[in-house]
Amino acid sequence: MSQAKVDKYKKEKANRKQIMRKQKMMNFARKAVLSLAGLALIGWLGYSAWDMYESGKERVVAEVNYDAVTEYVNSLNGNASGIE
Repeated sequence: MSQAKVDKYKKEKANRKQIMRKQKMMNFARKAVLSLAGLALIGWLGYSAWDMYESGKERVVAEVNYDAVTEYVNSLNGNASGIE
């Protein structure tokens, strides 16, 4: 072995604990990011499926009869124009 290789090996051996800790942290960070991305993808797919299901349902339509309101407004307008 050359002296450069020996020095490199000694340096790596001295910092082995720090290197291992750094690798573990990077591995944990990678897993966390991938897990969050997976959860976001699953949530988006679930929401899209639910939205498609809801859009296919028939909606309830309410009809409102405004005849009484129209007659009341017309009676007010008729009284106002009769005063002038």
